[in-house]
Amino acid sequence: MITRDEEITDTSAQQAAREHTEQLGAWVAGLRWSDVPTRVQDRLGLVLLDTLGVCLVGARQPEHRRLVEVWRPVPGPAPIVGTSVCTAPETAAWVNALALVRLELDEGNKYARGHPAAHGFPVVLALAAELRAPGPVTMAALAAAYEVSSRFGRATQLRAGTHPHGNWGVPGAAAGCARLLGLTAQQTAAAIDTGAGNPVAGHFASALDGNPVRDTWIGASNVSGLAAARLAAAGLARNTGTAAFSLGALLGEFHAAEVSTALGERWDVELGYFKRHASCSFTHPAADAVLALRPRLLTDGLDEIEEIVVETHSLGAGLARTSWDARLGALFSIPFVVAAALVHGHVRPSVSEGAALDDPQVRALAARVVVRAAPDLDARLPAERAARITVRRPAGNLVAEVPNPVGDSAHHPFGLAELTALLTDLLGDAGPVEVLTETVTALPTASDASALLTRLAHL
Repeated sequence: MITRDEEITDTSAQQAAREHTEQLGAWVAGLRWSDVPTRVQDRLGLVLLDTLGVCLVGARQPEHRRLVEVWRPVPGPAPIVGTSVCTAPETAAWVNALALVRLELDEGNKYARGHPAAHGFPVVLALAAELRAPGPVTMAALAAAYEVSSRFGRATQLRAGTHPHGNWGVPGAAAGCARLLGLTAQQTAAAIDTGAGNPVAGHFASALDGNPVRDTWIGASNVSGLAAARLAAAGLARNTGTAAFSLGALLGEFHAAEVSTALGERWDVELGYFKRHASCSFTHPAADAVLALRPRLLTDGLDEIEEIVVETHSLGAGLARTSWDARLGALFSIPFVVAAALVHGHVRPSVSEGAALDDPQVRALAARVVVRAAPDLDARLPAERAARITVRRPAGNLVAEVPNPVGDSAHHPFGLAELTALLTDLLGDAGPVEVLTETVTALPTASDASALLTRLAHL
């Protein structure tokens, strides 16, 4: 067994982290938008559209408006989406990041085991507005932020109980900012390594408890990434392989080779998922399964249901709480999501706000939901995040199984039409979605991204 002292002084692990981060830095520094395959460019555009749309949905929540008011942002070049406010890039990045993840609607990646775009897109866009960066450079920076973040997610096996917000994604934010700043390969590697040395050690219990501190970890990731890139630009950062200790010895295990595997060949942005349910992605397969059964269950009435057994993988089995006292806690409860899907026929943000959060029918039905880990479903990870539902009732049991959530790149993937329809439904208006689509379409060829990005504040 390796002792803690041996872990902390493992020079081979540190050397591997340093070498692979160096390779990654060279790739990011040399990345040009024209080098990105057309199909990947298209997918990144969809991810950007989803990110901006979901951010706008979150920005329209009353609690987010209150946050902007009390923050009192100073005037600056970077837009706070949907607020008519432009401010310093650090503030815009932090506040937009909170809006993006507030409703659990942001794009994710099952191979990274988290949300690569959310960790870096807000700060890349904010910095691009400040720098008046050309569109192709901005898009290359977004691609770098996603790919680096996702690769660090693949490389990091967090200790049980650690939430993935704000730790492995910081290097991605640093990479995107470094690309915008035009840093050299060595400087970019130093920025990435510095980002890896600034992780948040957040516990998953905060999400289950409904504590919004979980949302702030994404804001911290974005701002820490920008700080890392600025330090590198000033010559105050070094690549020492710190990820081996911060993401490895302290927070879990770090497999350095993953960060440079198939650079420029495998694009992780193509492997992500879009979310049609406002809830943790681990709840989605169960929601999809019960929605498929819902028409038959309504025939006899939901009150006839004796028990709903949800079998899922061990990553999601902990989301089993049958009570909640805040929206975020409900969004991390499979019993709530299953019950809400059956009662309302959907899991939009409206099912977890105001009086709906205490709907007596939802609470009664959630109390009859049992969540179990299934070894056969674990065996299908990471390619599948499956769920199997058994609804027990006097008229006979009903069973449904889904391999992945709807919207996953491998299971009913969303294209532009599906994503546009989803965002229009969430926003209740096609107008903002049209503006967002126009912005995303025009950005890759813009001579100055700031004019397009400023529009985001006025949606």
